[in-house]
Amino acid sequence: MDIQTYLRQRGGVARTATLHRAGFPRTCVDRALIAGHIARIRRGVYALPQDAGVLGLALQHNALLTCLSAASAYQLWTLDNAGPVHLSPGHKKAVPGSITHGRIQHAVHPWLPVAGLADVLIHALRCLPELEALVMVQCAAQRGDVTVGFLRRKLPGNRNARARSVLDYVIPRADSVLEVLANYHFRMAGLYVRRHVELQGVGEVDFLIEDCLVVETDGATHLEAKQVKKDRVRNNATVVGGRLCLRFGYVEVVHHPQRMVAQVLAVLEQSRQGAFSAR
Repeated sequence: MDIQTYLRQRGGVARTATLHRAGFPRTCVDRALIAGHIARIRRGVYALPQDAGVLGLALQHNALLTCLSAASAYQLWTLDNAGPVHLSPGHKKAVPGSITHGRIQHAVHPWLPVAGLADVLIHALRCLPELEALVMVQCAAQRGDVTVGFLRRKLPGNRNARARSVLDYVIPRADSVLEVLANYHFRMAGLYVRRHVELQGVGEVDFLIEDCLVVETDGATHLEAKQVKKDRVRNNATVVGGRLCLRFGYVEVVHHPQRMVAQVLAVLEQSRQGAFSAR
């Protein structure tokens, strides 16, 4: 493993001592630094070049990265990392071009200019669109890094009502961002949804909707030839078992959720009218 791959697995940043323990001696670190493969953001702390900019900005203004800009430090799921940097400058003047968040209330990252996970998630829930905040919280909650109950208690009063409502859509387990988003949209449509249901002859399916329609959300791995063959067998077994099946990929779930839900509703309505009954 090279030093860049190692840093990517750690969220893009590591201290010198950590790199040495991982098998990258000082000579290796220095070579990578000279070659531009890594960047020094402060004494004894190195980052991938693409991460060094925002960390350097925070250090320059003695501020802390938070909200969406801190997601990579905690390896949280995100939908889109583009946009202004999110900073918590404390009592100091806001940094031009950044989105300013309030004071930090919890312990910060032990060695990076990054707010603690609790503040990062609270800021995200107050700041970001619902789905962007939801995937970040879902990732942290299912890893056991934080509980929904803790976040709910930290968001009291009417002014935090929208933020608290996002927490209602955190689920015990999601194998991908797509599952989180699909579950949100199906529930918003008023559908009866069961997740990770074990069906005889099929195995575990992502969703069973209204107890008759199986819905699978397919990430990039489902495009691999071996997985395509496996999915075909599972689809056939689903139909043989007496249930219909729809599959949706990244584009449908993330960019066209209304179309996805419309197709689910259309199949359910046709089923109610007997369109799939034996003739």
